[in-house]
Amino acid sequence: MVKQTAGRDQLGVFAPKFAELNDDVLFGEVWSREQKLSLRDRSLVTVVSLMAQGLVDSSFQYHLMSAKNNGITKEEIAEILTHAAFYAGWPKAWAAFRMATQVWTEDDNVEDAKAKHERNMLFPIGNPNDGFAQYFSGKSYLASVSSEQVGIFNVTFEPSCRNNWHIHHAAFGGGQILICVGGRGYYQEWGKEAQEMNPGDVVNIPAGVKHWHGAAKDSWFSHLAIEVPGTDTSNEWLEAVDEDTYHCLK
Repeated sequence: MVKQTAGRDQLGVFAPKFAELNDDVLFGEVWSREQKLSLRDRSLVTVVSLMAQGLVDSSFQYHLMSAKNNGITKEEIAEILTHAAFYAGWPKAWAAFRMATQVWTEDDNVEDAKAKHERNMLFPIGNPNDGFAQYFSGKSYLASVSSEQVGIFNVTFEPSCRNNWHIHHAAFGGGQILICVGGRGYYQEWGKEAQEMNPGDVVNIPAGVKHWHGAAKDSWFSHLAIEVPGTDTSNEWLEAVDEDTYHCLK
C-alpha cells in the first residue's frame, strides 16, 4: 500500500480535489494495485513514460528514488534508460542519466564506506539485521560470533543508526556487555549523559537499566554484544531516541 500526502501538503488548500485525487486515487489506488503490477513494474513504466516526455524535473527524481526503493538496481536502470533512448530520444536519455547517476551514486558511497569499515574489522559484519529493524533508526547488521556458553554477537550500525531505548530484564543476573570493535558510537543510560565509545571501550549494562546505543553521525560503528546469563531474562523495547537529543551529540 502506497501512502502519499504530497498533494494535501502542497495543494490541500489551493486545490483540494486535485490533492485528493493525487493522494487517494493515483497513489492510494492505482499504485497500490500490486495484484496487477508490482511496485517495481509500476516504477519502471513511470520512469520511462516521464523520460519519453522529457519531464526530468523534481517529479522524475522522486520516481527514480521510488524505483530504487522498489528494487530497481543501478545496472537495471542503466539498461532501461539505454533501451528507452532508441524510442524516446537520445537527448532525453542524457538528461535522464544525469539525474539517475545522482540517485544511484549514493549507494556507491555507502557501499564504499561499509567496505572500508569491514576491512578494518576483526569480526564479520554479517547480514542486515532485519529481524530487529523495527527497533532501530537506520540500518544495522548482525553476525553471530558465539552461541555456546554465552551469546556473543557483532552488531554494526551505519552512520546515525541507533537502537531504541530498551531494558534487559532478569530475575537474577542478566544484563549485557558491550565491547566496541570498530568505528565510533555512543552508549547512554536514562537520566545520564551519553558516553562516546571507541575501539577497546567496554560498557557493562546491569539488568533493569534503560539505555540505547548506536553510531555517531559521521562514522560506522561496531560492538560485540555479550548476553550475560541470568534467570527469566527478557528484553523490553521502548521508544525511539529523540531526534533532537541524538543530533546534539558531537
